[in-house]
Amino acid sequence: MSCKREVAEALVEIGGVGFRPKDPITFKSGIQSPVYCDNRRFPFHPAQWSKVIRGFEAMIAEDKIAVDVVGGVEAAGIPHSAALGFHMQKPSVFIRKEAKGHGTKKRVEGGDVKGLRVVLVEDLVTTGMSSLAAIEALRGEGAVVEDCMAIISYGFAEAVEAFARAGVRLHAATDFDAVLSVAEERGVVDAAGVAVVRDWLREPHGWAKRQGFE
Repeated sequence: MSCKREVAEALVEIGGVGFRPKDPITFKSGIQSPVYCDNRRFPFHPAQWSKVIRGFEAMIAEDKIAVDVVGGVEAAGIPHSAALGFHMQKPSVFIRKEAKGHGTKKRVEGGDVKGLRVVLVEDLVTTGMSSLAAIEALRGEGAVVEDCMAIISYGFAEAVEAFARAGVRLHAATDFDAVLSVAEERGVVDAAGVAVVRDWLREPHGWAKRQGFE
């Protein structure tokens, strides 16, 4: 079984993917979506979570990702980065969305990353802005960041282009082709729902207007 299929199965098994074609949710970016992923559920399901961590390790080996330190984006990326770092016996840090107004006022917490190769771990990539902001913070501390890993990415063209401009490779443990296949097989969504999601994935920004939600 492929890694992408295994992680997709894990995501569906924990109830981490939901379909709302008639009642879309709104992302922080303002995009309305008929599908969502809740990767925060993984730590509650260690058997499935271990598949994600193994999937990350497999990507590191297959894609020849150089790793001195594992970094996690506050807050949802931290459990996964910490688990991966522990499993690989690599140091880990986390990156705040913004510096605290007191204490050390650092954005990168946990250790000195200057001159070290940091792989960034995210739970989910939509537009990629939070990931790229974390990468900028790491680079500001002297880290070398060339790779970002996510459990899943929506595959938006704007995210792909933004990572390319930043000189960062984006890797995802699974994708929506695998998730939709598993979800349909297991009766979580029907063929009509799958068609709605695929239509949204093709052009997410104009989807809500086309469907009459705006």
